[in-house]
Amino acid sequence: MRDLSTDHRWLSLNTATVRKQADFVGIVEACAKKGIRVVSPWRDQVAQVGLDRAVRAVKDAGLDLSGYCRGGMFTADDVHLQEARDDNRRAVDEAKALGAPCLVLVVGGLPQYSRPGSVASKDIGAAQRQVEEGLAELLAYARAANMPLALEPLHPMYAADRACVNTMRQALDICERLDPGNSGMMGLAVDTYHVWWDFEVLAQIRRAGQKRLLAFHVCDWLVPTKDMLLDRGMMGDGVIDIPHLRRAVEAEGFAGYVEVEILSSDWWGRPLDEVLDTTIQRFKTAV
Repeated sequence: MRDLSTDHRWLSLNTATVRKQADFVGIVEACAKKGIRVVSPWRDQVAQVGLDRAVRAVKDAGLDLSGYCRGGMFTADDVHLQEARDDNRRAVDEAKALGAPCLVLVVGGLPQYSRPGSVASKDIGAAQRQVEEGLAELLAYARAANMPLALEPLHPMYAADRACVNTMRQALDICERLDPGNSGMMGLAVDTYHVWWDFEVLAQIRRAGQKRLLAFHVCDWLVPTKDMLLDRGMMGDGVIDIPHLRRAVEAEGFAGYVEVEILSSDWWGRPLDEVLDTTIQRFKTAV
């Protein structure tokens, strides 16, 4: 297990962590000043400044990427299905332009939430089948672009609206069906917030192995959690044994960046410098 206590060279900042404090260019500049050399952008933040400007900002600051958030939201009714497929191909192209090592996928839940305007459905089984069909189609496009797809299982509380793939077992089953040769083009983004509760998590990390472990995200689970989406905790403020999970992925050969992703109305209300300084400090002591 790597010693992260002396520097933060392996820290990546998911830009959603400070989305309220600055635009993408401002976040990149602030990270460079703090010695944070890696980011993982969100598509809406890139779109706000324009893809070309975002690419220039990353290049000018000398930063790398640990991923690109996010593709997915595959579920839709027939009217909106082509929109979903076109949007995911654009996500692959954007990830490629930015130099991301993978495109992170949040697969979608019931169609009316994934693609607003879609006919409402309660058939989660149909949604799961549609996710796999969408992934299969996108994988062919991603192979041609040489852009690995990182499927992110989300906590079950998001099954209806954000992701009907909720465990590493479920996600790995999909990977093995669609990419049985383990080509390196399909794997997982493992987020401590979403998987820490799963009694199979360690076994599934071992099952994934180095080639399927494409990204590792960290934050903490607060008790009580006051908001399903926007109350993630800074590392060390909650109940997740983050070093235990990092030890497990690194035992399988994961040697990539540890990405801090905190969606929190609390932390969004604090000054940018405070959030970045605290992130660096907690990265060294709680990750």
